[in-house]
Amino acid sequence: MDAGSFLRLQTSKYVNFAGLAVLLFDYSITFESETRWVWGRKWDVTRVAFTFSRYLPFAGAGLTAYAALRQIGEHPTSKEENIFHIVGIIAAEALLIVRTYAFWKCNRKLLVGLLVYGAITIAGALAVNLSPKTLVPESEQHSPQDRTPTLINSPMIASRNGAIVYAFLMAYEIVLLCLMVYKRFRDYRDIPNSLVSAVYRDAIMYILCIALITMANVIIDARAPIEYSDMLDIPQIVAHSVLATRILFNLRESDKLEDEASVVTTMSSLRVRPRSAEVSRDDLSRG
Repeated sequence: MDAGSFLRLQTSKYVNFAGLAVLLFDYSITFESETRWVWGRKWDVTRVAFTFSRYLPFAGAGLTAYAALRQIGEHPTSKEENIFHIVGIIAAEALLIVRTYAFWKCNRKLLVGLLVYGAITIAGALAVNLSPKTLVPESEQHSPQDRTPTLINSPMIASRNGAIVYAFLMAYEIVLLCLMVYKRFRDYRDIPNSLVSAVYRDAIMYILCIALITMANVIIDARAPIEYSDMLDIPQIVAHSVLATRILFNLRESDKLEDEASVVTTMSSLRVRPRSAEVSRDDLSRG
């Protein structure tokens, strides 16, 4: 392996270790939110999806970090690593679906459509990922002939088919993003509700961030030097985990604020009624 290839491969490893550090740091600062908004609640679909998206990335990121530390030629691929990554990302996307479903006022037709489209997306991504052939053509400057045997056997080298897999994922995220924008300007445009605006703003920001890092993975896997093919492996699952769990935290907090607002409104109306009643009784006594 030449010096340039070695440097690019080391850069890829450092970026992955940085992603692992971000995951650990985020967990430490959001643990209180998890105990407040998740613990003690029933084990429904949302909590199961949250648990998978929250904790599977630790296993997937750990296996990727271990792969980065392995010597070239030692088990270049790990099926367990891929499984943890895929299931963690699917769980995070499920939380994004929950957010979109809630914003659409629990429209069941929308939910069914998203689930069917999600199943098609997963099937297509798995088919590409399991394909023994490289479906993304190499550029002339990164032709297969330029790869040394040691580089091919590196644990941190992935197939360029990953670009298509991430493209499936990016397309799904763009659909969620468009659905949020469409609903905001169709039904909530003329509603001066700060709560709706906060929910919308958070959802757009989080989905957009996930879509951007997914797009970066598509570009890197398709056209960057092959040594960078796994550079955003851990950052991808970390972005999904960190942002999707925050979406759930903010959604639960928004629900609580809405409930508190309705209680305040109810209490205010209850306070008004006795006063009206007292006035009526005074008027009657005077008469």
